[in-house]
Amino acid sequence: MLRCGVTRVSQFCRLLRPAVTTADIGVQKRILIVDDEPAIRDMVAFALRRADYEVAHAGDAREAQAAIVERVPDLILLDWMLPGVTGLELARRLRKDELSRDVPIIMLTARGEENDRVSGLDAGVDDYVVKPFSARELLARIKAVLRRVRSDDEDGNVSQGGLRIDGAAHRVYADDKPVSIGPTEYRLLHFFMTHPERVYSRAQLLDQVWGGNVYVEERTVDVHIRRLRQTLEPFGADVMVQTVRGAGYRFSTQV
Repeated sequence: MLRCGVTRVSQFCRLLRPAVTTADIGVQKRILIVDDEPAIRDMVAFALRRADYEVAHAGDAREAQAAIVERVPDLILLDWMLPGVTGLELARRLRKDELSRDVPIIMLTARGEENDRVSGLDAGVDDYVVKPFSARELLARIKAVLRRVRSDDEDGNVSQGGLRIDGAAHRVYADDKPVSIGPTEYRLLHFFMTHPERVYSRAQLLDQVWGGNVYVEERTVDVHIRRLRQTLEPFGADVMVQTVRGAGYRFSTQV
């Protein structure tokens, strides 16, 4: 994990730009920082408070789950290398818990290899920031993730092929049975269902679902397509998410 001394903290804080505030995304958002190193928690908390976020702390998985029960945050910053239960395992648990399954997660880690990033995405993480990082980068990624969530909440209802999305409630139903789905898979499914019978490349999906200002590798799309299919498979709806060889993916009720 990142070792953080006074010099690094001061460098981090000097990179903060006050122009990046929660005023751009509405009311004050609550962010839970889960990291076992107090120096990093304090550093990140300082930057978040300067940007007008409300901050909660946790040093391990147990404290994180207790903090979520006390009050569900709008976003979780999760360190990979936690004592006991790792951040990766905690992310999996949070995605299975009804209380936290829709809360976006950004993983903070020094592990920058592609396989590690894919493992994080498979666990349900929405974004991935490699240490060391600047305050500007972290705040930009937080803002982008919260913007995507807000956009999802404002979308209306849509129905296709036995699937139904209740945009106001942020829920998915298959033949009126509730579907447990992660936030990224929700956005992906919503985009597909509002743009059926069209083929989209990985690059186009990244731009439409993740946003053009966020750097995410194209392989990320494959990971979330796989997870979306796994989510829909028990309801027999996975066949509507189709691979078009050499072109990309499409959502089609013609199976």
